Amino acid sequence: MSPIPLLRAMRPHQWVKNVFVLAALVFAGGIAADTAADTGADVRVWPVLITVAAFCFGSSAIYLFNDVLDVESDRKHPSKCRRPIAAGQLSIPAAIVAAVVLAVSSFALAIRAGGEPVPVVWVLGAYLALNLAYSVKLKHVVLVDVFCIAAGFLFRVQAGASAIHVPVSHWLFLCTLFLALFLALCKRRAEIDLLGEDRGEHRAILTQYNLGFLDQMVTLVAACTIVAYTMYTVSDETAANFGADHHLTLTVPFVLFGLARYMLLVQTQRGGGSPTRVLLGGDLQFVTNAVLYLVVVLLDLYGSW
Repeated sequence: MSPIPLLRAMRPHQWVKNVFVLAALVFAGGIAADTAADTGADVRVWPVLITVAAFCFGSSAIYLFNDVLDVESDRKHPSKCRRPIAAGQLSIPAAIVAAVVLAVSSFALAIRAGGEPVPVVWVLGAYLALNLAYSVKLKHVVLVDVFCIAAGFLFRVQAGASAIHVPVSHWLFLCTLFLALFLALCKRRAEIDLLGEDRGEHRAILTQYNLGFLDQMVTLVAACTIVAYTMYTVSDETAANFGADHHLTLTVPFVLFGLARYMLLVQTQRGGGSPTRVLLGGDLQFVTNAVLYLVVVLLDLYGSW
């Protein structure tokens, strides 16, 4: 068997979502110059990188398991029918074996990462359990499905925070929750646009959503994201992590532009249903905005404005 179909079924392009594991490392001041000098940057960075690898392997195991369960419905989907299992390029037994190996490997890495106050392996276990429940049942329950997707991002953030032994701040929790809900709701809207009136043949739950409701929810959650992030940039906690003279408020326009651009891509059916595709070069304006955002954040961490 060629390894290419297996690699495609693992969806390595989706690993970009695990950048959320790094959130606490940055926004908790984990790699700020003053804290790095005291604790040693390598001591903090390596456990987080191991945690990222653990979540990459774990998420790939879930993708394989999900594709095995959805093989018949994927064959009726205009784009998912090209997935290796649905297309017959990867056998179901081989996919199951690979999923087990990846899951075991992810747990081994999570144990190696350690973690306080909650061990990374516990967070990974909860993440995998939630996604298994999602694949089997919860993705068929309206609204619960998008909250399960959002919870997956929260587990990523918690794992990264545990790896560097810091608590997840309430601001980081809220910003992650709202942003993840925004992406999940946009994904549902894009699916309805793609499948149209036949969406029930692929997944019955899609018939319980409509464009009007999803557009209202996307707008509401986008507004919550902007407000929560703006409040974070001016909070005392942020001043403690970045310094009293930080300029993180300058990143608010980039967040606003990024959300608006993504909403435009979704509503004009130009690839906005997949955040990884957009972030990995699917839209030049979105990628440029994301890069500029990171530059400003890094300048605030390391630069002297």
